[in-house]
Amino acid sequence: MSGRLISELPEQDLAGRRRASRNTLRAQFALVIFLLAFLPNLVLTLTAQPALPAGALVGWMLLVGVLCGMVGYVLSGALLRPLSRLQAEVEGGELTPHADDPAEILRLRRAFSDLLSRLGTEQTRRNAFMATLVHDLKTPLIAAGHLTHALVHLPMPDAERREVGAQMGAETARLLALVQQMADAHRFEREDVMVQSAPTDLRALLDGVARRVKPQAEWGGVEVTVDGSGYALADAQVLERAVTNLTENAIRYAHSKVELRVTPGGLVVADDGPGLGGSLAQLAQPFTSQPTTIAGQQYTAGTAGLGLFIARRIAEAHGGELHYTHQPHGLPSHEAASPLPASALPTVFTLTLPEVTP
Repeated sequence: MSGRLISELPEQDLAGRRRASRNTLRAQFALVIFLLAFLPNLVLTLTAQPALPAGALVGWMLLVGVLCGMVGYVLSGALLRPLSRLQAEVEGGELTPHADDPAEILRLRRAFSDLLSRLGTEQTRRNAFMATLVHDLKTPLIAAGHLTHALVHLPMPDAERREVGAQMGAETARLLALVQQMADAHRFEREDVMVQSAPTDLRALLDGVARRVKPQAEWGGVEVTVDGSGYALADAQVLERAVTNLTENAIRYAHSKVELRVTPGGLVVADDGPGLGGSLAQLAQPFTSQPTTIAGQQYTAGTAGLGLFIARRIAEAHGGELHYTHQPHGLPSHEAASPLPASALPTVFTLTLPEVTP
């Protein structure tokens, strides 16, 4: 029974290919041209009723039919040549415009170019996502594994055991934060950020962020200050996530000081670090596929831009923008920047909001 089914499969496949070969655009064009050329000749011949034997008349019509079929085949190929050429280019992955392309083919070529560009972007981001899994997630997992092995198999006093347990907790928190950032970036890339705006005390929001990052700041020897006051319509929980991302990045690369400030234009996170290794538009992307240099340190493709991307999307959801300026050694910046007052510190991120009231 199974041998019979296997033998029937090639026959079914061959029949399907035959149907597909008959149901082509060229065959349809050739048939239309054939009918347009042959039917008038047939009507004229029958109307004229020439004094010819039936055999000769049938032979003449067969000859006309063959000629009409050949003309239809040749003309259909000529009409579809730009489409066949586009098919070959799409299969080869390289689209080149030609001067003799009809307008429809030009539009189709542009559509295919846009599609291939989007597919290429998705592929590079997928590769970067895999790099994230291999690199960024593996590091805390390996550290947690070593700590667990030490906690289970090595004799140690209670104080040291508690310290190892605290380190395990820190690695677990780092892993969870990274997973949350990856999930947020994936969601914010495909969906709009949902906000529920309400009157928000921006100074209280910054004070809460400063308290949350205090252990990280103390461990790095960085001072975090908060200044300014104001209110705005915002989703406090979502906006706090954006400011936290910016503040944690600032603490990670600052030399000694990070400043959080409420301004008439929004919220400012500034630090005395070396700044970004590229433009904000380039780095604030999810799962960037290019290596990134920050503070003189090389980062592989992965999560280097997740925090900035999430902050930018949250700013846009509130009707604002995320700006970045860097003024080394306190010199005025020559880059196009927001005219809002920011900070005397060199590296400044400004999350603008539509309206901030005192």
